[in-house]
Amino acid sequence: MTTPPTTTFLGDDFLLPNAVAQHLFHEVAAPTPIIDVHNHLPPTDIADDRTWATLTEVWLGDDHYKWRAMRQAGFAEELITGDADPWDRFAAWAATVPRLIGNPLYVWTHLELRRAFGIDLVLGPATAAEIWDEANRQLAATSAQQLLRHFDVALVATTDDPADDLAAHARHRATSPATAMVPTFRPDAAHAALGDPTAWNDWADRLGATTGTRVDDLASLLDALTVSFRRFADAGCRASDHGLAHLPDRSREPERADRVIRSARDGRAATDDQREVVLLEVVSLAARLAAGDDAVLQLHLGPVRNVSPRLLGLVGRDAGADVMGDEQQACGLARFLGDLEAEGSLPRTVLYNLNPADNALFVAMAGAFARPGVESLVQWGVPWWFNDHEAGMRHQLDELAQVGMLATFVGMLTDSRSILSMTRHELFRRVLCAKLGDDVAAGRVPDDRDWLASVVRAISVGDAHRFYGLPADLIAAT
Repeated sequence: MTTPPTTTFLGDDFLLPNAVAQHLFHEVAAPTPIIDVHNHLPPTDIADDRTWATLTEVWLGDDHYKWRAMRQAGFAEELITGDADPWDRFAAWAATVPRLIGNPLYVWTHLELRRAFGIDLVLGPATAAEIWDEANRQLAATSAQQLLRHFDVALVATTDDPADDLAAHARHRATSPATAMVPTFRPDAAHAALGDPTAWNDWADRLGATTGTRVDDLASLLDALTVSFRRFADAGCRASDHGLAHLPDRSREPERADRVIRSARDGRAATDDQREVVLLEVVSLAARLAAGDDAVLQLHLGPVRNVSPRLLGLVGRDAGADVMGDEQQACGLARFLGDLEAEGSLPRTVLYNLNPADNALFVAMAGAFARPGVESLVQWGVPWWFNDHEAGMRHQLDELAQVGMLATFVGMLTDSRSILSMTRHELFRRVLCAKLGDDVAAGRVPDDRDWLASVVRAISVGDAHRFYGLPADLIAAT
């Protein structure tokens, strides 16, 4: 019996099953620059060229993926999000990693160590001190913008509140940076915060201050959001983004939404039903603004937020206690997109689903809408959050190819708060090249290297460059 050859952990050809896949990755995908069209990197980190004192800061400072894993490993919150000594926090993460076999965090962790620091040790308690010392030595002479250049990132699109003054973006543009940074318009607070009138009023006051508009009813809220969107567009914004449990299957009720806003101004909390009425007004406005600017509408649908009362009280929101929901998505999404199309204001749109049970629904929904002259007007986006792993990527690419249109796909994004997550583009590109290599080996597609290279190049960077309408000189060739 012949023993199959083993593959080196994260070796040059990991995930690449044959010569076609290896050629497409090494010769085409790997040298292609990165456009990261959606992430949660703090703009000040990039504008002010942040440095990090320790690996704990850059790895554990804002990463709720790691926080969640450390809690599952049984560590105290002090070592996760608390004020414990940085080494103790890192040691807890190092002790968590060996338990994550099969989890994408295991591959991401080691890929980041290799690509950012050239460290090929496997992280665990026995190697933690050596990795800590070497990574911290390199971090002392490494900044945010240096890392972006190291990863060959041409552009990052951050996620920003309409009340933000975008000062960090202005500072960054003024320095003629190697990596461009643009904001993304994220007006979720306009409806999500209505359950807490104190928080909503504070936000509405900040929005009014940055736009010169007093917000006291629906009309003034929408006016302020419109002014803010124009500010964002002037700063290079090419998309609005919305994180929603679902789109309600109901008609718009602007008069009722106006009453909800006036009640919030009077200090009365909105019910979930009332928030939905305002949500439809806000997201519909954002869609119309995107359509008018030939920009992109991004819809992230499906999460149930902050399910742990303990963590909400101890740490706050976005602490790693969100889960995928099982809301009915089809009817509300179809009605929303259909209404926009009927009024001539359906923009270029990317749909992201959190529950993988909705994969077929979302790719089919995307294909139902079109506009002459636009390739894939509505796109099904890359696997999101709990689906952002090798198997999730493979399933998404297969389903997109079989039900939709793979070659016009806008490709990968990090959706991350960590600058080291740019390595996720490499993992995605390897999975993409593996899929095409498998298709050639199975006789599904011809072994035409030039054609396959054009597909890989387009999905890696070119399709996003065109779909989002990014500057022509951002990358040399797409």
